[in-house]
Amino acid sequence: MSEVLPEAPAELSLLTKAQVGLVVSISRMLSRKSPKQLRHLLERLSNGARPASYGEAKYVRDAILTASPRCRGRSACLVRSLSVVLLCRLRGTWPTWCVGVLATPPFSAHAWVEADGEIVDEPISSTDFRTFFTVSAKVAD
Repeated sequence: MSEVLPEAPAELSLLTKAQVGLVVSISRMLSRKSPKQLRHLLERLSNGARPASYGEAKYVRDAILTASPRCRGRSACLVRSLSVVLLCRLRGTWPTWCVGVLATPPFSAHAWVEADGEIVDEPISSTDFRTFFTVSAKVAD
């Protein structure tokens, strides 16, 4: 199985490594929830967060891929994308969390994050996906 890797390993502080370990563990537990439960929880967590910039979301994704081999597998997209939104949330931001399928055969489910209207570092383009639902930042009024 091929791995999903960052362009270059991120330089991580001890605190960031600990945060990655925490959010990956939480993400693994959350990945067992139903899509409805997961969406509802993430909508609540996104309240009050500032939308993440592409650079912020990419750094967090790279940090997760650097520190967590578990998140590198192609079939780890759900845990990887959940870890990205959770670590971003710890930092006060929220990228758009997306769930959908590849638009052409073989149809397969996929979860990813977007920021500034772009997919963050996925090996294929947004036109290759059909989105079922998203969870965006909900800035407090």
